[in-house]
Amino acid sequence: MSYREQKKLLEELKKYIGKMSFPDSEAFKMFLKREKDEEDFDTVSMNKLRALHKQYYKPGPKPDLNSLFKS
Repeated sequence: MSYREQKKLLEELKKYIGKMSFPDSEAFKMFLKREKDEEDFDTVSMNKLRALHKQYYKPGPKPDLNSLFKS
């Protein structure tokens, strides 16, 4: 559990806070407060953050780069 991974997960989830259920959004806000205090999350908190990330984060489609190189 590194601070870098923690920060990355929090940054990716910030734009999905409006789509979260009330208990999940409250937990996420608490994670943000703890991150602001520069705390490292314990195992239980990190597992909860990963579960929230898995549940809400949907990466966008990757662009097709082959179309740029066709002649």
